[in-house]
Amino acid sequence: MVVRQDGPDTMDDAEVDRIFQALADATRRDVVVRVMREGESVTALARRYAMSFAAVQRHVAVLERAGLVRKERHGREQIVRGDVTTVRAATRLLEEYEEIWRGRVTRMETLLAEPEGEVP
Repeated sequence: MVVRQDGPDTMDDAEVDRIFQALADATRRDVVVRVMREGESVTALARRYAMSFAAVQRHVAVLERAGLVRKERHGREQIVRGDVTTVRAATRLLEEYEEIWRGRVTRMETLLAEPEGEVP
């Protein structure tokens, strides 16, 4: 169950699914880290991995559909850059989950600290 407050940057379930499915793969996480630091061409990215150019292109396409990266054409090359807005939205969602769990832990600590026989 996803518990979120509706707001201007609230993501729907499909967007959340795309982001976390994209980040579920180690190669894609590595691509995001690299292109958040500095944009790289798809060709340069492909040289970094022991896989075909087409496979790297598919990874970039998954990240692009999730909104984690965007491609910009520069001449014949496509430069991949990270999209910090989407990363921040995912971070806010994870912070909401953390807040829920911290609340649960606090309630458990309160229950455990009460003398036996008392029920709040």
